[in-house]
Amino acid sequence: MPIYEYSCENCGKVTEKLVSFSAADNPVECPDCKGEAKRMISASAFHLKGGGWYAQGYGKNESKPSCPAAGSGGGCGGCPAAKG
Repeated sequence: MPIYEYSCENCGKVTEKLVSFSAADNPVECPDCKGEAKRMISASAFHLKGGGWYAQGYGKNESKPSCPAAGSGGGCGGCPAAKG
């Protein structure tokens, strides 16, 4: 079941409630003033759990620094940093 946000029409308090899909549009009771709270439209979120493609580095920029001499065929001997 998803978690929905509800805003009370009396006091304006925003609360979260775990509600089934079929009952999501039904008003709920505000826990503070007992007024009617209606469902809000809010940003969705998700959480990735466990291993898999995401945990194994998808999207990480792990590119190696390029050697300026490698393109000209000079190899590391032509690199100013290697001469150091």
